[in-house]
Amino acid sequence: MQVDEKLLTYYASPERSSEMKLKSQCLLFLQLPQLKEFVDAVPNIFMILNENRQIVYANNSLLDLLKKDSQNSIYGLRPGEAISCKHSTETAAGCGTAEACETCGAVNAILTSLDGKSDVQECRIEDKYGNCYDFRVWATPYNVGGQKFSIFALSDISDEKRRSALERIFFHDILNTAGGLKGFAELLKEAPDDVEEFKDIIYGLSERIIDEIRTQKILLSAEKDELETQVETINVKTFLDEISKSYTSQIFIGNKKIVVLPIDNNLFIQSDRTLLWRVIANMVKNAVEASGANHTVTVSAEKQDNFILFKINNPTFMPREVQLQIFQRSFSTKGAGRGLGTYSMKLLGERYLGGKVYFESSLEGGTTFYAKFSIN
Repeated sequence: MQVDEKLLTYYASPERSSEMKLKSQCLLFLQLPQLKEFVDAVPNIFMILNENRQIVYANNSLLDLLKKDSQNSIYGLRPGEAISCKHSTETAAGCGTAEACETCGAVNAILTSLDGKSDVQECRIEDKYGNCYDFRVWATPYNVGGQKFSIFALSDISDEKRRSALERIFFHDILNTAGGLKGFAELLKEAPDDVEEFKDIIYGLSERIIDEIRTQKILLSAEKDELETQVETINVKTFLDEISKSYTSQIFIGNKKIVVLPIDNNLFIQSDRTLLWRVIANMVKNAVEASGANHTVTVSAEKQDNFILFKINNPTFMPREVQLQIFQRSFSTKGAGRGLGTYSMKLLGERYLGGKVYFESSLEGGTTFYAKFSIN
C-alpha cells in the first residue's frame, strides 16, 4: 500500500479542511459586525484558526509582519507556514508535523485550545531567511455554529528574551569567575610565600573576566546587526592549539582532556579571528562541559574543496529533546537562561562568518559539532 506523504506526521494532525469548508469559515468571520475594527485596533498579532490549525481570519498586525496587503494570501495556511518557519517545510504536511514541532510552544498551545482549554506559552521561530522571533502566545477555544476554532494571539517578546538571556548569562559567568579570583586572592593574602603556585591561576581568571566582557559586547553588537568583521589570514593548526591551551589551563576542565588531532601546518583560512575564536572556543567549552569524568574532547580540522571543516567531538550522547532545541537562545541543559553558547555559535558562525554550524549525535560516536567555512 502506498502511503500519502502529505499525511505523514511526527506530531500534530496533518489533515486540512476542504477548500469549500475553508471558504465558508472565512466568510463566517468576515460577516461578523465590527470584528475587523476591533482586532485591527489590537497591537498584537491576532488570528482565528479552524480545527485543522488553518488561518480563517487575521488582523493587520500579522499582515504588517509578513509585509502582505491582503488576507487572501494567508487564508488556509497554518501560523508557521505564514511566518515561514523553517520547520514548516520539513514535511509535506506542513506546520505542526515536523519532529521539532513537538517542542514548539505555539503548536502545543493551539492543540490545547482545540481540546477546549486556554493556554499561554512561549515559542521561538526561525524563518527560512535566518530571522528569529520570540513570541508569547495565547490560544483560547472558540465555538461558532458547532464548529471548533482557536483564537490565537502572539506578542513579540524578542527584545525581552534577548535582554534577559544576555544579562543573566553575563552576570552568572562573570560573578563565578570573579568569585574564583577573589578566593585565590584571599589564599595569596594568607600564604604570601606560595606566590608561584597561584600566579598562573589568578592570571587565567583575570583573562576570563576580560573575555566574558568582550563576549558580551560582541553578542550585543551581533544581535543589533552592528557587528563589523575584520578579516585576516589564520593558521588553522596554531589557532586550534591556542584554543586548546587556553581551556586546558582553566579550572572547570577538571580531569577531562582536550586533544588536537594532527592538522596540516600549511592549512590557512581567511576569517575574522575574534569571531572565529568565539565559535570554535564555544564548541570546545560546550564539549568539555557536556563530558563526564576522564573523558577526552577531540578537536580537528580538514580541508574539503575550498572549505575548512572544524570538528569538535565529545563522547556523550545528546538526548533527542535537547537536539531539537540546542541552538535556541534561551535553551540550555545547565539551567534557565544559560543557552547563549550554542546560540552564539550559530549566530556568529552563519550570519557573520558566512559558514554553516551543525552537529551530529549518536550513542556510538558521541556528539560532534561542525563548523564549515570558506577558506577565502
